[in-house]
Amino acid sequence: QVQLVESGGGLMQAGGSLRLSCVASRSISSIYTMAWYRQAPGKQREMVATITGIGSTNYADAVKGRFTISRDNAKNTVFLQMDSLKPEDTAVYYCAAAPLRAGLLLTPHEYDYWGQGTQVTVSS
Repeated sequence: QVQLVESGGGLMQAGGSLRLSCVASRSISSIYTMAWYRQAPGKQREMVATITGIGSTNYADAVKGRFTISRDNAKNTVFLQMDSLKPEDTAVYYCAAAPLRAGLLLTPHEYDYWGQGTQVTVSS
């Protein structure tokens, strides 16, 4: 079992930055794949960024060049640095973990654990 707790969300003006954190209840060094997803009102949950155990990353086209995912295994934490925020980034952001699946193109149902989400609101 892995519990994931997100933090760092909030209200930000367009062009600003936020850093989200996802702390796991146990070591993430053995978790192959972790990711950030987001879900805006009335829309499906979508992948934002993915990172594997060896540090390979993948980003949604909408956030490439603006968001950066990283992991600190010593702190059992995955981060999402969000720069140049836009109003369309407004959503609830979720952390997900797939301990036994390695890959940058996993689908949502392939993640075994999810956090409760943190709200990000970007005003214009």
